[in-house]
Amino acid sequence: MKHLLLVVLWMCAYRVAVAQQPGKRPNIVIIVSDDHAYQAISAYGQGLMQTPAIDRIAREGARFDKAYVTNSICGPSRAVILTGKYSNKNGYKDNETSSFDASQNSFVKELGRGGYQTAWIGKYHLGHDPQGFDYWQILPEQGDYYNPDFLMMDGSKKRVEGYVSNLIEDAAENWLNQRDQSKPFCLVIGHKATHRVWLPDTADFGLFDDKTFPVPATFYDTYAGRKAAQVQEMSIAKDMRMGYDLKMFPDLDSVRDGNIARMNAAQKASFEAYYKPIKADLEARHLAGKELAEWKFQRYLRDYLSTAASLDRNIGRTLDYLDKNNLTENTIVIYLSDQGFFMGEHGWFDKRWMYEESFRTPMVMRYPGVIKPGTVSDAFVLNLDIAPTMLEAAGVAVPKDMQGESMLPLLTGKKAKGRDALYYHYYENGEHAVSPQFGIKTKRYKLIRFYKRVNGWELYDLQKDPQELHNLYGRKGYEKITGSLKKQLAGLIEKYEDEEAKQLLTQRTGKP
Repeated sequence: MKHLLLVVLWMCAYRVAVAQQPGKRPNIVIIVSDDHAYQAISAYGQGLMQTPAIDRIAREGARFDKAYVTNSICGPSRAVILTGKYSNKNGYKDNETSSFDASQNSFVKELGRGGYQTAWIGKYHLGHDPQGFDYWQILPEQGDYYNPDFLMMDGSKKRVEGYVSNLIEDAAENWLNQRDQSKPFCLVIGHKATHRVWLPDTADFGLFDDKTFPVPATFYDTYAGRKAAQVQEMSIAKDMRMGYDLKMFPDLDSVRDGNIARMNAAQKASFEAYYKPIKADLEARHLAGKELAEWKFQRYLRDYLSTAASLDRNIGRTLDYLDKNNLTENTIVIYLSDQGFFMGEHGWFDKRWMYEESFRTPMVMRYPGVIKPGTVSDAFVLNLDIAPTMLEAAGVAVPKDMQGESMLPLLTGKKAKGRDALYYHYYENGEHAVSPQFGIKTKRYKLIRFYKRVNGWELYDLQKDPQELHNLYGRKGYEKITGSLKKQLAGLIEKYEDEEAKQLLTQRTGKP
């Protein structure tokens, strides 16, 4: 018995010693942006803008063409990334009524116990007291674009002059410079960009003003047969605000807007010099109806993409830092958004829906020596999978209650089956009047159950209707596929232990 105890103690000591040896296990950098659409990333073949830094990660590693989220909204997505669990299990279902229990386990805590030094810098959006990190420096709540405050570990709040994307990268590099180089590290960089209200760095004002973007084919969608879409309040034409969103303020000195109030004199002068002539031109044109809607669309994209330009530039700074400090070859880099975003499709901005532009997220990953450069994966993966993937790469055991699946077998040439379906559940019943919903996506079909605000089902044949315009639920000839999808959905609900969805699945909706 004594001999066995000595063996166990030796094995534990050996594991800790190996974990603390630099270069033996990969460093990890996870970059999480906010509301960054795959449509705005050139690695995905989109023509809206060029994103050379994100493209570099994809070129030197893998691009995921079928990466999705479990719950398309900011805070809950971050909770899923950290815990490797669906919202119903980690407890953070929405931004309006939930609070994150930071004492629960996370992949970062597991890495720390395994010898990693860990940090989160930038947007956290899960409260004001991150746990499990050796260091953190976070934006309060959503944070601000200009001269943002940072919450520090000692309980203080520090305001820093400058533009938020640059400052987050500055803080990340500062931590990397001071880290314990005897340990592997895991750094999460949380960017505010490209969250509403899309305020670019002053250096990027006008970056896309010479470009006219094509109006999406579904921009004037009438939402026929889709009751939940009919009651939403996220229309560019109707709900995007001229002042708050599009910066068409009457007079900056009289504006009560927190973003303007934070600007220093130089920032305010640049802001006014750029937006004031645009406002004057708009007033002279007297636009209305479709002309005004399309003007708003163009302005939205110009501001959004200019904000994304700084995001990509600072991701490039992260990659350059790793190069200059000889860290590239032993560092995993993952870039993803906390969810997708509408770039005018269906006439919308924002996210939340299980429709493709919101549900699907960009994700690229570089892992030198493991992932073959230029890999393109069409396997179904989720933000849920980040946690177990990082633990497997680090040689740390994955806790049994994590619900994600490691992506490494899908990327290393092994015969990995992967998922044949995805499960989604969005809970919030407030902003933008989007109805709570859950559902299943397979390679061909998508079945969605809406509840609370609107009660009903939607079914799409993604092969014939990739833009999700024609709700087939209840139509003759689709009874068999509907029954099969409901059975498959019930199986996923059981697998992920979603009791609320389980109860709703059996409730009648007044439809077949």
